[in-house]
Amino acid sequence: MKKSTLGKLSPNLRKHILTEGGAGVAASGTLSSYVTKSKTPVSAFAERTLNHCNGGATLAAAQWLKEHLANGGKLVVTLAGALSSFQVGVMLAELIRKDKVHLVSATAANHEESYYRYVAHSHYAYIPRYTELTPEQEAELRDAGLRRITDTFLPEDESVRIMEPHLLAMWKDAQKKGERYYPHEYFRRLFAKGLIKPDTGANADDCWAYAAYKKNIPIVIPGFEDSTMGNIFASYCYDGKHRKDDGPRLDPMLMKTGLEYFGLMYDWYMDASKKSPIAFLQLGGGISADFPICAVPSLKHDLKLKGVRDWAGFIEIGSSPMSYGSYSGAGGKEKITWDKLSTSSYYQIIQSDVTVVFPWIAAVLLGL
Repeated sequence: MKKSTLGKLSPNLRKHILTEGGAGVAASGTLSSYVTKSKTPVSAFAERTLNHCNGGATLAAAQWLKEHLANGGKLVVTLAGALSSFQVGVMLAELIRKDKVHLVSATAANHEESYYRYVAHSHYAYIPRYTELTPEQEAELRDAGLRRITDTFLPEDESVRIMEPHLLAMWKDAQKKGERYYPHEYFRRLFAKGLIKPDTGANADDCWAYAAYKKNIPIVIPGFEDSTMGNIFASYCYDGKHRKDDGPRLDPMLMKTGLEYFGLMYDWYMDASKKSPIAFLQLGGGISADFPICAVPSLKHDLKLKGVRDWAGFIEIGSSPMSYGSYSGAGGKEKITWDKLSTSSYYQIIQSDVTVVFPWIAAVLLGL
């Protein structure tokens, strides 16, 4: 593009435009030769092929995060939906082991499903053409005990029911001693006490919760009751008129709450941000992301602290379109109005499937 053409534009508009020439000379040789000669072939393939639209946004986000971490920054990753059932742990666990993730905020379902993969991986099954199922076929799956999560069946008997007795014993013991713990702390004891073993068809290194336990990085689980094990815990706490059995009765207060998780976020963020800028990688939408990102404005406006560091960057991968009232579809600029991001914070919204985009970002961060 001629400089004279760009010169017709206002400076504010011109700064958003990148020219091919401005990016340097195009790489020489064929795509295959370029990739095979590289010491980081996956990243090299990404650099040659992820050029535009969501692909370009993915590569830009990955490269920004790589530089952020190389400069001593820290990273919060949030997990929505059922990404653990979709084996996000293969990538996330490796990032944790390589000290590239420093806190994970996950839905309670995502957290527990990481454990379920650990104990029952070989019992999972898939139905790729799930969109073609009729309601009658869904009912048939239900009656057979096949719990469907999109294209994946969660093996309840080999996972949930294996872990429930161990957790119940911990909950009863905590109640007896008058102790209280976070949900993830009870789960971590399954590893610490050797109460569960990896499925013979599983790779323990693919379990992100196990990697987080080994590295002892914080986990935040807002809304624990919104999960299978959370439902089970709630049933043990319920002593209302519809309770007919004489099973265990638990005090709900032996489980630390979301309010206390928010306090954990306050402390962690203030301590971690003293020396390091902190970036935010949101995988999907929902409470797992909305909850921790609010720590920064709450520190500023509710606790009225001065000098609170802004989130250094915000990257969201999600399929929710920007729409009226959809928090998961809110753009990065909207977060500036809530003081979650500053005008200098990096932000990138990638409108796509996490299972497609996140592997590319992980590969670049891992130098593959």
